[in-house]
Amino acid sequence: MATSMGCLVVLCLVSPLLLAGAVLGNPGYGGGGGLFPQFYDHSCPQAKQIVHSIVAQAVARETRMAASLLRMHFHDCFVKGCDASVLLDNSTTIVSEKDSNPNKNSLRGFEVVDQIKAALEAACPSTVSCADILALAARDSTILVGGPYWEVPLGRRDSLGASIQGSNNGIPAPNNTLPTIITKFKRLGLNVVDVVALSGGHTIGLSRCTSFRQRLYNQSGNGLADSTLDVSYAAQLRQGCPRSGGDNNLFPLDVVTSTKFDNFYFKNILAGRGLLSSDEVLLTKSAETAALVKAYADDVHLFFQHFAQSMVNMGNIMPLTGSKGEIRKNCRRLNNFH
Repeated sequence: MATSMGCLVVLCLVSPLLLAGAVLGNPGYGGGGGLFPQFYDHSCPQAKQIVHSIVAQAVARETRMAASLLRMHFHDCFVKGCDASVLLDNSTTIVSEKDSNPNKNSLRGFEVVDQIKAALEAACPSTVSCADILALAARDSTILVGGPYWEVPLGRRDSLGASIQGSNNGIPAPNNTLPTIITKFKRLGLNVVDVVALSGGHTIGLSRCTSFRQRLYNQSGNGLADSTLDVSYAAQLRQGCPRSGGDNNLFPLDVVTSTKFDNFYFKNILAGRGLLSSDEVLLTKSAETAALVKAYADDVHLFFQHFAQSMVNMGNIMPLTGSKGEIRKNCRRLNNFH
């Protein structure tokens, strides 16, 4: 009886969300209006192939680049929408988001974006936006390491500014509480399914010691390790992440298959082996998110389906379309750069 009740609870929690977030789709704040996958079919028919080719070369050189490019799209969309504001360097008029707390010494892959942009400018000058490059590169990166395919709606334009304040305040942080994380998603028109599904992007990539140190030594201000962390896993982490120093030492977010896009991230959370506090709270702080963690751990196809839809939802956040913004010739600076 307990088993069947457990299943009922999971179904009760997942099914309405699945309908809202994964089947009907969530258009995102601002609706993603005007975006469609065929946007460049006439103006730059080789655009998708150019992006895929350069991303494939970059991921072949360094598998970690897949996670880096996926994360860059996420950090772009959560600040002023998916408008490539994250790519702008400092200038007389721009305070770069690259220097924000979530991005400084952490966000990477800018050279790959530069390479893609140069190839696209050679093939189709002033046509494909940097914002669309980030959306396509995130999708291609996911596929290249074994994740799901999705059609990427296109037609975003590039911002004329950046927001370091928005980057500092709007991007979910590893030590945020679950209500704070959910609020940051809901502000942008995303829902709880999007929170858990997109957190599954942590099935690939690495994290710095500074992002989870408090879990190893002083989670609740009592000088003790996080009680939800597997004891042997915590001991293993402490070897490379001391109380002080080693801030930039890197650890896999998915301790089992760190270079393969799969559902081990969720299985790890169930075993007390989620790396970040923001991973672990998905299981321990909400029945709704816990049901999704368990559902994705049980069914990789469900996770892939929801992740793909949530990536489209995220990519639809407040795009600049029509005559808004511009198509940058160089992703690091505005066209009227001076």
